[in-house]
Amino acid sequence: MDHNSYKTLNANKATVEKSWVVIDANAQVLGRVASQVAHIIRGKHKPSYTPNVDCGDNVIVINAEKVRMTGKKWTDRVIFTHSGYPGGQREHTPTMIRMKHPERLIEHAVRGMLPKNRLGRELYRSLHVYAGTEHPHAAQQPKEIKF
Repeated sequence: MDHNSYKTLNANKATVEKSWVVIDANAQVLGRVASQVAHIIRGKHKPSYTPNVDCGDNVIVINAEKVRMTGKKWTDRVIFTHSGYPGGQREHTPTMIRMKHPERLIEHAVRGMLPKNRLGRELYRSLHVYAGTEHPHAAQQPKEIKF
């Protein structure tokens, strides 16, 4: 006889329902937006959250070029990249990155908040960042989320 009045449901790839969400990063602090985006991509806002399954939503971030940073982080923070060749390490400040590829600031921040394994790489594919207000995902009918 089963004495539990409930069953623990574990989601799997077949039972997960992924939806599309739009987040406007205009005048938002970078880390706070990235934290919310990582939370949604991971699926922690859903009651069917399962840690080892991609059960999060697809997230579209617009206005990435208008994101804020507090303090002197625009000039004092250093982000390192490596080309893969000997001596290929480069230093970049957020100001330098923002001039060339403003969407990479949010991508870098969110990627650091996801798991560092196969699941994290799969989850990262659910992130779509655009510098302006336009995005090519209108056919998915994304819902807008305000923070």
